Amino acid sequence: MRVITFEEPGRVSAALEPPAELVPGSVRVRTMYSGVSAGTELTAYRGTNPYLHRKRDTERRLFLDGRTHAYPLTGWGYQEVGEVVEAAPELTVGDIVWGIWGHRAEAVVPADRLAGHVMPPRATPLHGVFARVGAIALNAVHAADIHLGDQVAIFGQGVIGLLATRLAVLSGGWVVAADAIPARLELARKYGAAETFDVRAGSVAEFTRKRVEGADTAIELSGSHHGLQEAIRTVRRGGRVVAAGFYQGEGAGLRLGEEFHHNQVQLVSSQIGGVASWLAHRWDVERLQRTFMEVVHRGELDVGDLVSHVVPVDDAPAAFDLIDEHQSEVLQLVFTFEESQ
Repeated sequence: MRVITFEEPGRVSAALEPPAELVPGSVRVRTMYSGVSAGTELTAYRGTNPYLHRKRDTERRLFLDGRTHAYPLTGWGYQEVGEVVEAAPELTVGDIVWGIWGHRAEAVVPADRLAGHVMPPRATPLHGVFARVGAIALNAVHAADIHLGDQVAIFGQGVIGLLATRLAVLSGGWVVAADAIPARLELARKYGAAETFDVRAGSVAEFTRKRVEGADTAIELSGSHHGLQEAIRTVRRGGRVVAAGFYQGEGAGLRLGEEFHHNQVQLVSSQIGGVASWLAHRWDVERLQRTFMEVVHRGELDVGDLVSHVVPVDDAPAAFDLIDEHQSEVLQLVFTFEESQ
């Protein structure tokens, strides 16, 4: 069975692995689609992921000297959709399910991890690859604590940024979407952004303050420290910035003695390992994923426009090279496995 492996920085293979043994309480799923996270997985491809250079102490929640992961890295993948081909009592052969089992042609998955993950009969299976990235976007929108009429600036209109734009609009926000790629700004308008801003034209903060005192909240999803600095500049006094991008290395470009300090800006981290602390008694990551998929199934968010590339798994080396070298040309890249079974 094909499985994608990061052999070393800049080198990917679609290697072979034997099928896993079906154990009690599990199901065998044959992968139809596997979605790539152009942010997180690119850190593995480039070798910049902090887990490759620092050791995470999970008990003390600290990064220390050492490393957590080492090459080769096998089976990374952000979201998969597949058909159940051997089932436990909780599921039926032929069910189309979404979940996380990595970029591999087939997997044995505990049945309880797929509870509530069955695609409705008329749903488009490909749309299931958005459950995880959708949950990341929804988590950031929840952390922003958006209220009806709030002025919201969203930095970065990649897949997660576009999803956050739509979810913020559905939450009652008046959204300014910022990016440097015109095609993505056009999609942001389709998703309901009231205004868009091409960051190559100047400062989002200055643009926003020509109309209002400043955004009530900003969600930063570009993963750029310069983007985070501009998000801090954009919010009004006491405003909130949700830092939801996966920032790499040191924070060059941040000037925390300026607007952050003088405008008493709230800086909140949002990461899919957990929900906002003030919501933890009601929400968890599973609920985020299911809620997002319900929004998709109701037709309130069309994810079809976000799929830019559907690629056979054997072309994985070229696909990751494309994402690395021409990231602006790729929104959601999806691997197919049907011919590799």
